[in-house]
Amino acid sequence: MLRVRPIHFTSRLDQWERLLTDLGMVKTADEPTWREFDAGAGRLALHFAEAGSAEDGTTSFGVEVGDLAEFARQTNEAGAGGGTTAELIDADHGSSCRVSSPDGFSFLADPAVRASDGTWSTSAEAEPGLAVVGVWFAQDPRAATQTLRDIGARPRPVPGAPGVGYADPDIVETEAFTAKNGGVLMVGAAAGTAAGAGSAGLAFEYDGDLDALRERLAEAGHDVAAVEEAALPLLHVGNPDADGSAAHPHALWIAAAPASE
Repeated sequence: MLRVRPIHFTSRLDQWERLLTDLGMVKTADEPTWREFDAGAGRLALHFAEAGSAEDGTTSFGVEVGDLAEFARQTNEAGAGGGTTAELIDADHGSSCRVSSPDGFSFLADPAVRASDGTWSTSAEAEPGLAVVGVWFAQDPRAATQTLRDIGARPRPVPGAPGVGYADPDIVETEAFTAKNGGVLMVGAAAGTAAGAGSAGLAFEYDGDLDALRERLAEAGHDVAAVEEAALPLLHVGNPDADGSAAHPHALWIAAAPASE
């Protein structure tokens, strides 16, 4: 079992909830500092951060898995000799598994909770055409893509690559993977980035009429614009962490899902 589930840290939980709800996501967890939302494919968690803090407006790359111990075993077996490691840990929020890539980037795989029908499905009420995209801005894209293979993600061609700018116009390489139980994992190498262990971002894909989605979001009061990047139709949606403008460099990106998906 593998599902995409990034964590977005924000001081504007209510503004984010409004946007995600208007996108068709369904809230499945509601705590004072933690909210979870299901899309048709993948899940997104919101974690409260103090306004102006270093975490405010940042995203943490992450996934959900069925059995932590078995996931760790399989990942270590697949990564043997290549540098990918998986370590069971006690995180602040409970048992988890830390996956580390050879380039120094690490992320958490947390235990998934079964749906009420006993399956690993997301909410049946969520917009079926919407997918959560977890983006890994890697210093070493080859190491990153191998790590995603090692955790069981499935490679998928990226339409229009190279140059698909899901979250940054300076991205010069991209490669996408799908998770068996929903969501997309994307590796991007940003031009001119400083040395380090990489970072994470957030985007969405929509397998439906982007124009209709744009109109729906606009009618709900969101700033949204239709654009095209590397021949790929996209929507720019005002980011609740920024100034709410679709023209802002940190606008959220919603891309048309590949026709084969």
